Amino acid sequence: MRFKIVTTAALAVAAFLLMSCGTSRDAMPLMGENTPEMNEKGEALFRQARDLEEAGRTSRAIRTYDRVATRHPFAPSAGQARFRQAELLQENGDIVKSFEAYQQFIDRYRGDGLYETVLARQAEMAQAAADGEVRSGFLGLRTRLSLDRTVEMLTQVAENAPQSRTAAKAKFNIGQLYESRNRPDDSVDAYRRLVRDQPDAPEAPDALFQVGEILLAQADSGNRNQATLDLAREAFNDYLLQYPRHGKNREARERLAEIQTRNLQRTFDTASFYQRTGRTEAAKIYFRDVAEEAPEGPLRDAARERLRELGE
Repeated sequence: MRFKIVTTAALAVAAFLLMSCGTSRDAMPLMGENTPEMNEKGEALFRQARDLEEAGRTSRAIRTYDRVATRHPFAPSAGQARFRQAELLQENGDIVKSFEAYQQFIDRYRGDGLYETVLARQAEMAQAAADGEVRSGFLGLRTRLSLDRTVEMLTQVAENAPQSRTAAKAKFNIGQLYESRNRPDDSVDAYRRLVRDQPDAPEAPDALFQVGEILLAQADSGNRNQATLDLAREAFNDYLLQYPRHGKNREARERLAEIQTRNLQRTFDTASFYQRTGRTEAAKIYFRDVAEEAPEGPLRDAARERLRELGE
């Protein structure tokens, strides 16, 4: 019995400590805060923030708007407070904090009339970050966010409206960013994610085509193993099957022909090795494959000549 009493007391103390901790920006509001008295305090604080803004005291206004939305989330003006906090941060060039404040609005006020506006603002900011066009408020100097931060922003935009055109653009931009920073594996993953999640999006065909291009480039840069070429061939074949009327169909067929030529050259080289090492019958098998599958040209002629040398 004593053990139960101590445990209950300990739980009570723990609960008290949790409730008495300072309110964090990410903490879920307690239902007990939704009282007329607390809401009126929030409205008074909102009016104070508005007066500070009109007086040109922007930094204090931002902090006060944040207090309204954080401490009085049920107040009628709480959503407007969070929105205005994000706007002022954006106007001051504090892109990261502004983006986070807009996200807090999205998480809390999905039914608000400003919701679509906030989604659009976030998308614009993430796109600007991806383009490297973010400007800081200090002397108007242009700055660039880190790759990881920009990807985080674009990912959040996509998660806020997963099947929207905005999400497709964000996912495509992630692939482009990784590609521009010479991170081909991450880029391929991002492009494939777009095609998997939104195959009918206008960006999806280009994303799948680009997967093939990246894999082919990896083969060109030294990673010439057969598996890489096979993956590139799969990507281009998938592209032609899924998007038969897209504008890069001709290029995809050219890439497939190029891959086929590489594979046939590889087969020819294997046959030549067997010929040099005296494994005549094995050499004949591979030379026959080249002679039958290669288009008219030097490689096919060379395979036929080798077969004649070997008695066929």
